[in-house]
Amino acid sequence: MEFQSIERAPEAFQQPIAEEDITAICRRVFGAHVQVSSAVELGAGMYNNTYRVQVSGQEQPVVLRVAPPAAKQFRSERELMRNEYATVPWLTSIASLMPQVVAADWSHEVIDRDYLVQTLLDGVPAPDHLGSYPRTTWPHFFRQLGEIARQVHAIRGPRFGPVAGPGYATWAQALQASFADIAADVDSVGLDAADLRTIAALVGERSVVFDEVRVPRMLAGDLWTVNVMLDAHAAEPTITGVFDLDRTWWGDPAADWTMHMALAKPGTERDAFWDSYGPLERSAEASLRAFVYQARHIGAIRLERHRLGNAEGVAGTYDDMARVQASLG
Repeated sequence: MEFQSIERAPEAFQQPIAEEDITAICRRVFGAHVQVSSAVELGAGMYNNTYRVQVSGQEQPVVLRVAPPAAKQFRSERELMRNEYATVPWLTSIASLMPQVVAADWSHEVIDRDYLVQTLLDGVPAPDHLGSYPRTTWPHFFRQLGEIARQVHAIRGPRFGPVAGPGYATWAQALQASFADIAADVDSVGLDAADLRTIAALVGERSVVFDEVRVPRMLAGDLWTVNVMLDAHAAEPTITGVFDLDRTWWGDPAADWTMHMALAKPGTERDAFWDSYGPLERSAEASLRAFVYQARHIGAIRLERHRLGNAEGVAGTYDDMARVQASLG
């Protein structure tokens, strides 16, 4: 087997699996006698370990995604792969853009980690290809992203919270639970979570504002350029695939990471996102909710920066949160 694994420090969050583990997984999924001719680890993601694998008898390579060991997962990121798997039946409106699941294994009988085997999407990762186009064509890309987000947000769910559960009867309850998990994770790595708990308390005090959101809708959780594939040869940047929707949950579409990113650089090509998505609500209540959603994103960013060893970035999240709190009064 041609085996290529990314070398990482022993203390790094992401840790590869062994060559023999990949063989064992492929024989569990494709049959006891298959041969693996190549397994190449892909380095774009920062959570799961992902490999492009060529197996005998399979015309196309497959993608093997391996979750972090359970002991390394934060409470707020628990069993994300299982959450993605539970999401697939809800996403038929964008099924043509998504990889198909070949196999999912939570048994830990082969390796002591969850894993998914999926089809390989056509195209080129957007971060590697978008920059090859003139910036005058970029609005075309962001309009497509807005349309995909609109389709995802149109999906109604049975309750609030992560797609795989736990579920909550109200949006305020789901938000408070999310803040509680993020704050507990921040505590667990020795950082101060007081600002997160202050925001969570505000959600409880102003629950009537958050519970104006009565219909749980699908939030993609992590849909942006890093999780999109582009046609390699199209004259304009054309989306051919969407992947890694493992942070999905049911709630207010305005709380989605996609919306946070679309709003992040006004006056740029990103404004074209709203051409296809449509306008956001501009009421005082929506503004209050938006600041709280921003605080939740900052808490998640704090954890990710800590995981990546970015101490300066972690410190910056406290300044960002202070600005949000000032806006909330």
